[in-house]
Formats: sequence, structure tokens, C-alpha cells
Amino acid sequence: MKNIVILISGAGSNMKAIVETAERERWAGRIGARVAAVISNRPQAAGLAVAHAAGVATSVVDHRAHASRESFDAGLAQAIDAHAPALVVLAGFMRILTPGFVAHYAGRLINIHPSLLPAFPGLDTHRRAIEAGCKVAGVTVHQVTAELDHGPILDQAVVPVLEGDTPELLAARVQAQEHRIYPRAVARLVASLPAR
Repeated sequence: MKNIVILISGAGSNMKAIVETAERERWAGRIGARVAAVISNRPQAAGLAVAHAAGVATSVVDHRAHASRESFDAGLAQAIDAHAPALVVLAGFMRILTPGFVAHYAGRLINIHPSLLPAFPGLDTHRRAIEAGCKVAGVTVHQVTAELDHGPILDQAVVPVLEGDTPELLAARVQAQEHRIYPRAVARLVASLPAR
């Protein structure tokens, strides 16, 4: 069985979409994969309760308990590796990871970003797209590399920017597409990876 570990920092709506899709589409039987664990860097992350209710193992590696980014990443990698993951999925995980951590999971670490990369890496993507006069915005699933929001693109979805859009309105439409394409990209990639 190929194990998927999902990292979250908050509500975990993309994690929930992946877990529900895995169950509904019977990934265990169809592609030999399952969501083995959800790990958060925040003990109060609401997504932990969502994962637990779905029968997925959960744990916390609190970044505040570590003196350095490297120390946190080492502790996080230890927690992840306990599940022998074929794939590690960042789903609203709000930490910048060290190059060593990224290298450890090279080719099997993915993220979702709320813009059509390479446009608008970083934060405030919806506001920046509206202010730039973009006619479309969207979402990108990509492999994680040491350069923030610049890994190889695995999937994208386009969302129109409408007259009178606010960052919040645009974000809601983009998030609906996130919940559609992230499970699809996870399933495609994990099916191509060897079990660990």
C-alpha cells in the first residue's frame, strides 16, 4: 500500500477533499494508496479533528517547540517517515521548508498554490491578480522545490476574474477548483510512484 501523508496548519479543506475523494473513489483498491496520516504544525488546527473523524491518524509537530527551522524540519521529517510515505502533500501548510527537507522528499512532495503559476508566487495572490487587471486567475498543483512556488506544474484550473470581484469572492471560486484538482493530481502522481 502506498501511504500519503498530508501536512496542514489550519482548517484543512484541501486535506478533507483528498480524504473524501480517496474514500469515495476507493483509492486503496484502485491505485493501492491511502491517506495514512495528517500532521500539523499547530496543535489547535481544526483539520486535525476532521482527519480524526475520518479515521486518519493525526499528530502534531509544533514549530514553536523548536529553536530553528532546521530543528523543526528534522522533527517533522521523523514524524512523516514513521508512515513510510510514497507521497507528502502540503495542504495549507504555512511553513517555508528548508532545502534539506525538500531534498529528502524530492519527487514526492507537492503543494497547491492559489494562482496560475508562475504568476503571483507567495501571498495575497487574489488581491494581486485583481490589482494587476487579470481576466483570469486560478490554482496550480506543483512539485515542491527549494525555490518557493516554482516546482514543476502537475495540474492547473482557470477561474475568471469577474467585474467587481473582491479577493474574498475570487478566493471562494478558486478554492472550489482546488478541491476538484488537488485530489485528482494526488491520485495521478501517487499511482505513478513506487511504494516505500
